[in-house]
Parts: sequence; C-alpha cells; structure tokens
Amino acid sequence: MGNTAHTVTGGDDQRWPCSWSDQEHYYPRREIVRILLSLPSSHDPEQRQYVTASPYWSSTAQVPLLMWSSKSLPPLASPLAGHITSMEELAAYLTPAFGSGPHTVLLFLQDKLSKDDFTLFGGVFGNKQESSFRNLEAALQSSSSSMTLPALEWTGESAIPSLLQEKLGASPLLVDADTLSHLSLNTSVSNLLLINLPYCSGSLKSCKEVLSGNDEVMGKVLSFLKAKDVSYTAIYTGLQPSQVISRSSLLNQQVGRTLLQAPGAAVRPPIIYNVSGGPCIMLWAQSLLISLPSSSEWIDLAAQSPTLSGSMCNSTNSMLVLNFVNYTLSFAMSQRFYPVSARNWFTLDSVQLQVHQTGQTGSFIGSRGIYAPAEYSFRCQSVSSFRDALLIPSNQNTTQWRLNFIDFQIQGFGLSNSTNFSYASDCAGFFTAGIWMGLITSLLMLLIFVYGLHMIMQLNTMDRFDDPKGPSISVPQSE
Repeated sequence: MGNTAHTVTGGDDQRWPCSWSDQEHYYPRREIVRILLSLPSSHDPEQRQYVTASPYWSSTAQVPLLMWSSKSLPPLASPLAGHITSMEELAAYLTPAFGSGPHTVLLFLQDKLSKDDFTLFGGVFGNKQESSFRNLEAALQSSSSSMTLPALEWTGESAIPSLLQEKLGASPLLVDADTLSHLSLNTSVSNLLLINLPYCSGSLKSCKEVLSGNDEVMGKVLSFLKAKDVSYTAIYTGLQPSQVISRSSLLNQQVGRTLLQAPGAAVRPPIIYNVSGGPCIMLWAQSLLISLPSSSEWIDLAAQSPTLSGSMCNSTNSMLVLNFVNYTLSFAMSQRFYPVSARNWFTLDSVQLQVHQTGQTGSFIGSRGIYAPAEYSFRCQSVSSFRDALLIPSNQNTTQWRLNFIDFQIQGFGLSNSTNFSYASDCAGFFTAGIWMGLITSLLMLLIFVYGLHMIMQLNTMDRFDDPKGPSISVPQSE
C-alpha cells in the first residue's frame, strides 16, 4: 500500500525506512510504531488517522472482532442478538486471556471491516470456493479455541492496539508477510505483531479481490508461525467500520414496521355546493376530459379550480355549474317519484359545455343511462359521449364534441348535511351482457343434456328371443 510503513529486522536502535505520502524518512523502529498510533488528524486527509475519532462514528459504529489461538482461551458466553460489546467487556475478557506468561499476539488490522463484508464475500450454502476468507475459516476451525464478537463498540482507530499494548506490556511491531521471515522472535517475552491490511475503498481492485489478498496474507503469516512452532493468539478486526448507520437518519425514520410502498398522491377533495350552511350537490372525478371539434387535444378540467356561481338546488331540481377560466361545465339533475318502484329516482338530465372564446355550446342528454335512487349517489368508472356512451349528443352539431369523465361520482339530492357521498349506485349492472350470454348458453347445453339423458333412460331391451333348437315362433296374421 502507498500509505503503509514497511519494517525489516534489526535492533531497536537501527533505523528503518518508512514510506508515507511518497516521501521516504528513516526512524527508529519504536518511533515508527509511535507514529502509527499517534498520527495527527492534520495529515493528508487521504491517509489514515489513527487517533482522532469522530463523535458521530463513536456513537453508532461497531466492528467485528475474531480471535483464535493455538492455546486455550477463556470461555465466553455467546452474545445475545443485537448486543454491542463494549471496550470494557473486551478488556475484562483479555485480562485472564493474557494474564500469565509471555504471549505472541498477531493483530490483523484491516483499514475497514463490517459484518456485511463476511455476508457478501464469505461464501454461502457450502460454496467455499467463492469465499474470500478460506484461510481465515480454516484457521478458526483448526485452532484450539476461538472467540467471535459480531459487534464491538468502536471508540477510535487506536483503541484495539492500545488495549493489547496495555494487556501485554509490549509495544506493537509493524510487520508484513514478506519481512516476517526475516524477523527473529523472542518467545520468552510477549510480542505484539501488527499486520496492516488494505480495504477496497478507493482501490482499482474489487472488494472480493482485496479481501482475498488479505486472506492470503493471513495464511502466509500463520503458516510461518506454524513452521517455526510458535504458539500464538491471532485477532482480526478493523480500524473502522466499512458500513455505518447514521444516528440522525435513524431518528428521522419511523419506528416499527412500515410498508415499503411509496406514499400515493394526495386525493383531491370533492366539489361541494352548499346552501344554507349545508351541502346540496357533490361531484368528484379523477379527470374531466373534453375535446372540441376544432382540435383533437384532450383538456383535463379537473386539474383546474372552478367557481360555482350559477349553481342552484331545491327538492326537485339541482344545477351544478363549474366555471373554469375558458370553459363552463354544467350538470342539470331532477328527481321524480315512480309508482312502479315506489321510490324517488334522480336522473342527470343534461350536461352542457360552453366555450367562452367562441360562445359555442355543446349539450348532451344523460337521463337514459345516468340515474339512481334519490337518496343514493351515482358512480361510474367512465362516463363518455363516444364509447359505451352514457352521454348522448342532443343535436347534430354536438356529435363532434367529446366528453370523457374518469372515475365519476355525483349526487344532487339527499346529502343530509354530510360531506360524504351516500351509497353509490354503480353504472356497471350486476348482470352484464357477457354474464347473460354465459347463463343462456349454459342453460341451453343443460337442456340438451337432460333431454338426451331422458331419451336414453326410455330405451327398453327385448324380453323374448327366438330359440334356434325349438320350433320357430309363429305369429298368426288375421286378415
């Protein structure tokens, strides 16, 4: 990596090359470790910051921590789902783990790490060939004991190295897989070996390739220690999380279960004409489309806000007048008592459209198909004058005018001081033409089946047969 310090073997006073920001400096080995653990945040922003911790990250972020050893580790109860292990809990666990005798600890410190990295690149359903952590998995399975913390509280990039330095009483030594073979380890004292691993942020390589390369580095380091028959304890974690959930974003989200469906568009309120403080006429439509003879373009009047001047209503007649900028659309309704049904019915007698600029007026008759009981409202998915027409042109001059009302509902009587429509009488009858055709055809086929079954049941077999060995049957014929 361009921002990684590389070390070679030598004494504590020998000077070691350290490459940082494309400049080569020479520092004692202990000085290199001190620089890595206390690099000020005023450095190049593209380089690592080992001490400065953002309060935003420290309040919400966690990193996973994997620990395994060739020796036995103290038992640790499995953390509950959703539990975030604090640094105090980790320190309490490491105290007996490194309590007596010298220890050689390998700290694989990756630039960024989160549980999602294991989920995305760990291989699933036994497909270990696709895993980017094959050496890590093999080390965990072959180790004498292991410990996993899915969520460890992240308090800063130097927290883990500082904690291990305190527990071991040894300064961290920065090594890599290439220079480790030249390193002479004194196993009579505790050793803390720090191996920095990159992440895919800002890298030309994919995350899978970077993590696979890190896994190969861990495999080489572990193989070297096994070849030297050195007992070790390894820890794999991250300098900082690779995935962070913002606390501010959580505060703005609704708590609990919510549908992922996007909220629908706001529904316009119905048009209400009031008389004496109470509603008298109500109309609602998703679209009020009109097309004039001089143009084939459709104009939606429902997108405009009309005035209701000229509207009126009483016990027998109602008139709703919608005055738009360039047009006036009016609906004339009346109600009558019909002795056959013994109830009052209202009909939409006519619909008129007037163009202000030209003074032209188109009139349509709706009483033939638009009717309902007086205490009901009328609703229809499509009220048009040209396809399945419910609005019939009143004269020849209106045939070129076209009206199409989408999701149309109107009520001119019986509102009873309520701002809601009454029960709707829909234009689609219960028995449509298709239903009648199916019923009649089924009935005809049933009659044919019953007639054929009846004819079969009336068949009688012969009860007497001619015996070829006896005398023939003679049937006398009288003249």
